[in-house]
Amino acid sequence: MEQKSIHNNKKFKYNNLVISRVTEKKWYIAITGNHTVNHKSMPSLSEEEIRKEVLDLHQVMNEKFGYEMKYIRPPKGEFSERTLKITNSLGYKTVMWSFAYEDWNEDKQPDEEKSKQKILDNLHNGEIMLLHGNSKTNTNILDSVIKETQNMGYTFKSLDEFV
Repeated sequence: MEQKSIHNNKKFKYNNLVISRVTEKKWYIAITGNHTVNHKSMPSLSEEEIRKEVLDLHQVMNEKFGYEMKYIRPPKGEFSERTLKITNSLGYKTVMWSFAYEDWNEDKQPDEEKSKQKILDNLHNGEIMLLHGNSKTNTNILDSVIKETQNMGYTFKSLDEFV
């Protein structure tokens, strides 16, 4: 079976576009964390597969953007003691979210105004917001959500500032 390059991966190409757009608009809010190459449930993978999923993305982000990732969010929020041990051994700190909503389904994008209101209604101190980069809704509302959040007196900090 021929090994596919991460550069030919549909998710990587889309996320590359999102990272470029975030950088272009100066949305330096979040630290880009590792979420693996193929978004597979990590507890179902072997140690070798986990290492490949994590390190292949790590290498590309470093080569393409000069960015050294150190945080990981397990795909689907699924992890085990074994997977945490493996990712910790790779130098990663696991970070989960404190807010999420159903935004990931590209064929069932939520209403923009309702989504914006849901995000704003659920703001809280120390929030780690999970917004999926493949969501056209999020892409369209992110700039106004950021501005309204700041107008409400919230500030954005990197994960490094919470450690």
